[in-house]
Amino acid sequence: MLRAKPKSLAGIGGLLLLLGILPYFLKYHHQDFLIFLIINVLVVVSYRLVTLTGEWSLIHAVMMGVGAYASAILTKSFDLSFWLALPLAGVVAGASAALLSYPLFRMTQFYFLIGSFAAGEAIRLCWIHFIYPFGGTSGISGIPPPELAGIDFLDPISYHYLVMAIVSICLITLYRIEKSHIGLILHAVHWKAPLAESVGVNTWRYRSLAFIIGSFFVGIAGTLKVHYLGTVTPNQFGIGFMVFILIWVIVGGYGKFYGAILGVVILSILDESFRRFDEIRPAIYGAILIASIMFLPSGLESIPTKFRARFFASKPAA
Repeated sequence: MLRAKPKSLAGIGGLLLLLGILPYFLKYHHQDFLIFLIINVLVVVSYRLVTLTGEWSLIHAVMMGVGAYASAILTKSFDLSFWLALPLAGVVAGASAALLSYPLFRMTQFYFLIGSFAAGEAIRLCWIHFIYPFGGTSGISGIPPPELAGIDFLDPISYHYLVMAIVSICLITLYRIEKSHIGLILHAVHWKAPLAESVGVNTWRYRSLAFIIGSFFVGIAGTLKVHYLGTVTPNQFGIGFMVFILIWVIVGGYGKFYGAILGVVILSILDESFRRFDEIRPAIYGAILIASIMFLPSGLESIPTKFRARFFASKPAA
């Protein structure tokens, strides 16, 4: 059984306390930014689970859209409660990933990357060209907010606490999965796939399982996003957003659980600072990515390790 260290628990508790009181000191648009940032944390952590097997896909943003559209249709067209639509949207995204697993995971590496992009664009074209039930290019609007004991979830602070609670549960679950027997096998599939196969591990099955689990959780993230915005369109989940996900994970690092979280938090704050330079933002992101690959190939997560190694190496021997 995994046990967290007291220092780790204190750090997590302090972070949750900070996130709990922070909205009261922010302006309205910064409250919105914080909500989307927490949702994006779930997006990158769920994507990192897929990368544990060594496969990088370009369909994760579309899987987020699958969950978003599923929840929008269930709540608006079928008058289903948000609390039922939330897990069902994740199930729909996971089921879609399961259907795509057989054709996609017959490919590996670069071919899987291109195949996942093609599959994602095919799904997006369905959203664009089918007016019913997806609304075409205009998407679906008037998506109802959650309802619970008369709480006004149109208020950013109330929705912030809702997102914090749901994302925290999802992150704990993903962490437990990675540290479980399944997570160890996913690492083995990445680094020693032939050896894993030689001892009876079905690598196709575990790659598919990671893809399905990651899609389930990113579907939940999509649901949280569209029920706050009140609308969903195909453009929200295009290749542009997928590129941001890739950069967040690569710059943050994907060797440790917190690496992708560092990437999305730091780069999102920087991106918010660069909004006044909208024309050169892509160039800035490109420069950050190149610098990260050159000087921090293991991502931001490697900085504490390098610092400790240099600090202790500089101390004289006893």
